[in-house]
Amino acid sequence: MDVIPVGAWAALIGLVTGTVLGLAARLGDFCTLGAIETAVYGADQRRLRMWGIILGTGIAATYLLAAFGQIDLIKTPYHGLAWNPLASILGGALFGYGMALAGNCGFGALARFGGGDLRSLVIVVVISIFGFITLSGPLSPLRDWAFPQIPSDQMQGFAHLVEAVLGLPVLIAALAIAAAFVLWGLAHAPLRAERRLLGWGIAVGLAIAAALWGMSALNAASLGAVDVEGHTFTAPLGRTLMWLMTSSAGGLSFSVGSVLGVLLGAWIGSLRKGTFRWEACEDPRELGRQVGGAALMGVGGVVALGCSVGQGVTAFSTLAYSAPVTLAAIAGGAMIGLRRLIAGFQPD
Repeated sequence: MDVIPVGAWAALIGLVTGTVLGLAARLGDFCTLGAIETAVYGADQRRLRMWGIILGTGIAATYLLAAFGQIDLIKTPYHGLAWNPLASILGGALFGYGMALAGNCGFGALARFGGGDLRSLVIVVVISIFGFITLSGPLSPLRDWAFPQIPSDQMQGFAHLVEAVLGLPVLIAALAIAAAFVLWGLAHAPLRAERRLLGWGIAVGLAIAAALWGMSALNAASLGAVDVEGHTFTAPLGRTLMWLMTSSAGGLSFSVGSVLGVLLGAWIGSLRKGTFRWEACEDPRELGRQVGGAALMGVGGVVALGCSVGQGVTAFSTLAYSAPVTLAAIAGGAMIGLRRLIAGFQPD
């Protein structure tokens, strides 16, 4: 760190692990809305069950590293801040509904933009703007009043709850939960036959844990100069946009590396797959719906302290209380939004 600034190290961690996520989106069909949509309306659970592999791998890797002192879970925002259930439910539902309207979450929009979809660039920019409006702009006083972020020194995770109630060691409890997710995923025969989905599911889980590992190591080496954080794609989109324009919003950081890594991975993946092509929106009504959905995601993601990846994968890998509640709210909001879109196209 005497030669390379700490922010550059953090960005490098985000870039490398984010590239894996971008590759998984393009080559492994890793997409939250896509998993929900194909399971509910396409009678195809493969992408949904893939989440069992992702979460099982992420939980196991995260808690194994934590057991050896390599990840400090209490320093993550999912455990270092007191959980607000109402923020998880309302913010998650708002995010999920907006995700359905926009046709993608922030991560998915980044991945599609990396494949040449210019409509997704609009979604990314609108999420960035409304995320910062809620985080530190005109809506921030209302957010602080309604959903105050109170520091906590107590672990707020299911593995630690199991230890307190049943006396089972934290690592054993976490590994048991991880195994249950993996078994749920592998119980679906069509997924077992898809080695591509299995492989990318493992890769996503390992990338999420690796990001937490790298940032924990950097936090210790820098004496707390950088926070322990993982992949999430609401406020980091705004931070990256601000950095690209002004080199501000915290400077070069994990968030910047994470966002650029997803773009890079998606671009490489789309070239590898032969699907890269420039696309634009031809229907102003569709673009208006996507802009509205992106605005809802920007607000909801900040309120819920994470998006479908931030809470749904990163926080879930730490077994934070907020993760399953937020993910369920996101899924519920998405299904309501999808139902409204589909019903809107039905003849009277």
